Amino acid sequence: MSEHLMRAALDAAERGWHVFPLRPGGKPPALHGEKSCTRAGECARGHRKWEQRATTDPDRIRAAWSRAPFNVGIATGPSGLVVVDLDVPKDKGSSDAPGGAATFQALCERAGHRVPDTYRTRTASGGQHLYFTAPTGVRLANTAGTIGTLVDTRAWGGYVVAAGSTTPTGDYEALSGPVAASLPRWLLSILQPAPKPSQAPSGPVTEQSRRYVDVALAAETRNVSGAQVGGRETALFRAARALGRFVAWGDLPRHTVEQALQEAGEAAGLTVAECRSTLRSALNWSIAHNQRGRNAA
Repeated sequence: MSEHLMRAALDAAERGWHVFPLRPGGKPPALHGEKSCTRAGECARGHRKWEQRATTDPDRIRAAWSRAPFNVGIATGPSGLVVVDLDVPKDKGSSDAPGGAATFQALCERAGHRVPDTYRTRTASGGQHLYFTAPTGVRLANTAGTIGTLVDTRAWGGYVVAAGSTTPTGDYEALSGPVAASLPRWLLSILQPAPKPSQAPSGPVTEQSRRYVDVALAAETRNVSGAQVGGRETALFRAARALGRFVAWGDLPRHTVEQALQEAGEAAGLTVAECRSTLRSALNWSIAHNQRGRNAA
């Protein structure tokens, strides 16, 4: 088993993916935590976490995996990867509940694209991991539910269990696509953080800022209603993220934003359900990430 897992770690490293050991038969990192760090060896200048210690060095990999049958973790950020995690419903009795794969396929179709052909693995739970190469100069973070229900992503600050690893509930195995494709531009537009707003005066809404808010609402609504097939849901998602900050700051009521963008999305050709689902997730994200206020450090 150790040889098999060592080979899996070396195979990942040959692709340029940075690996580190996970607990045998499990998914948590097998490296020591900060509290138990002796500040020796690799940590001589301070504790180094799993993302910092992940490596492509074959000698370090052989040394690590010769000690125990560690599962293989891939640190997505240092590896230049964005991995889309398509999970399965936790309630096995809900046979009619759509899984992450079905949700992602529907999102691709609404965006006017097929599900990308890329390197993918089957997870121990029966889900899938779709591997993409991150664009140069863009630092993406992990997301949970931003794209859709049971669809998460792993980038900087995250890791995935590599093919060849095994757990009591099942194995991780490669399915198809020998090469990780580039992250699609339409998907990048959803995952990129909303642009930071320009500085605005604190305190009560002034007449000038009121006009600014009204102009922003009108502009985003116009962008959505005029979006073309293949970009409609992305336009709606980005508009909701942009306007969500005004909701968080108290400049706009949420129902005003939802009504305006719902009507614009339907005018562009999206269904009522598609608009509601996209608006809910995008507004929730934007409001949560702008709660500290416009002048927060």
